[in-house]
Amino acid sequence: MQIDLDSLTRIGSGLNRPECVLTHSSGCVFVPDWSGNGGISIIHPDGSVRHLLAKAGHPLGDESLRPNGIALEAGGSFLIAHLGETRGAILRLFVDGSVETVLDAVDGEPLPPANFVTVDNRGRLWITVSTRRCPRALAYRADVSDGFIVLMDEDGARIVADDLGYTNECLLAEDGSTLFVNETFARRLSAFSIDANGGLGSRRTVARFGSGDFPDGLAMDQSGALWITSIISNRLLRVDTNGRVETVLEDVDPDHLEWVERAYRDNAVGRPHLDHAAGRRLANISSLAFAGPDGKTAYLGCLLDDAIHRVDMPVKGRLANSCNADLGALGEAIFAQADDASTSAEAAGVTPA
Repeated sequence: MQIDLDSLTRIGSGLNRPECVLTHSSGCVFVPDWSGNGGISIIHPDGSVRHLLAKAGHPLGDESLRPNGIALEAGGSFLIAHLGETRGAILRLFVDGSVETVLDAVDGEPLPPANFVTVDNRGRLWITVSTRRCPRALAYRADVSDGFIVLMDEDGARIVADDLGYTNECLLAEDGSTLFVNETFARRLSAFSIDANGGLGSRRTVARFGSGDFPDGLAMDQSGALWITSIISNRLLRVDTNGRVETVLEDVDPDHLEWVERAYRDNAVGRPHLDHAAGRRLANISSLAFAGPDGKTAYLGCLLDDAIHRVDMPVKGRLANSCNADLGALGEAIFAQADDASTSAEAAGVTPA
């Protein structure tokens, strides 16, 4: 199973660190936005881009929102995993640009920079924190395992899994019985069984990854296979239900990858290794989201480009629950007719690019 790199289509423009991709049945695609006070970029079906940015006076004070993972809620609000330099939070960004804090501490300690947030079909939040080390680059190595997973429900927030090797995106099985999670610098895909109260069983390894593989984004197809985006190597990997790993797409300069591999072996990976795009077309892909009426379209988020990419997939994907969420006032704003789009958008806090 292979995807031709030249078959990818560049989507959007002027994006700022579109790391996480969310798709919607309306045809809109939502990605994080690190411009201004930070927020969300909205890519309209026609390719035009609008921005929903935080208003001044948000809970972070002088610090801008730095969304990494994002989750769409009914009504058009977004949950944001804030990836601050020294602190993290889960924030809610409303359609008018106002912001509230959902979580900024767990088990009596301030929340470190947060990587990802997702909502299950019971309304519970699953949150990943990659590391407790500051700066985060101190954890870009195989011998550091201080990442963790937080569950937030009606009983509050608590750490339900700890000692993970740079916790990244997580994904729940469709029946809610299993939580999958990428451990980027441990180079493994792990899974936990989930009990009725949200407790997690022991970690089990689904797949281990080899040279050049740094698992980040995570999605599932209709067969139950998992699709992984690998940062640095710009690889798209498929892990079947038996744990077999197949490289489906790759866009990497071999010399650049060997440079990173040497640093990884020496426990010396740092920001320069992640902040340079060495692909011919892709710039450090970091997430994948299935879309379309047949689930055979996908969008690839990235760390270093000002656009994302659309790709026709060889399999049908499982669409996120939020694909059919009611967009409320957000939908009214982004689908306003051209003649009154500026007025409607301004009223809702959504502005054209």
